[in-house]
Amino acid sequence: MTTETAKTAEPARLGRKRDHSRDPEILAAALDVLAEVGYDGMTVDMVAARAKAGKATLYRRWPSKAELVVDAVGCMKRPLHHDANGNLLVPDTGTLRGDLIAMVKPKAVTDGSRHLKIMLGVASMLSSAPELLDSINSIMIEPRTEAYRLVFERAVQRGEIKPGADVTLLASLGPALSMFRAVYQQQPPSRELFLHIIDAVILPAVGLSAPGEGAHE
Repeated sequence: MTTETAKTAEPARLGRKRDHSRDPEILAAALDVLAEVGYDGMTVDMVAARAKAGKATLYRRWPSKAELVVDAVGCMKRPLHHDANGNLLVPDTGTLRGDLIAMVKPKAVTDGSRHLKIMLGVASMLSSAPELLDSINSIMIEPRTEAYRLVFERAVQRGEIKPGADVTLLASLGPALSMFRAVYQQQPPSRELFLHIIDAVILPAVGLSAPGEGAHE
């Protein structure tokens, strides 16, 4: 076998495996930059500088700014937990109101101003890249709506609200109102806001009232 033939017979070398160990730091830096300068002012180079990472590394991993933002928001929106079988775990306090209040994430409230700026950045991104709407919905809206749907279904099962309630519509009320307040009224989330939505909108919609109004706890 000639030297040339031997070279041809050698298996092709595999490329170097990409190191994803720094992804969490990079995605956190992307959220920081997005919150500080907005989507239009944000660049991948700015994120690389904030994360102290090579620009080439980011561009190989995320070919566009929009893809980087989608992944970063996905990283931010992972607090929902699942059991060993992959089933979504939701609070079970014994009452619908208790379950809905338990769904309020403390971090979303304490980080309200930053969260608002990120949501406004996402809205700006979607105006220029509407093809990413499905990806954002699957990350931001659908998991939270599914969690609310399970909470309402449990309330039906224990007889707290009537069978036949439109749990799909009810499950969308909280996320929809929160998103409307954030994007159109530019109001950051607060515990008071979430409690007001629960007591003034969601409970009356299912025929219940808030404590102090002669109602179910």
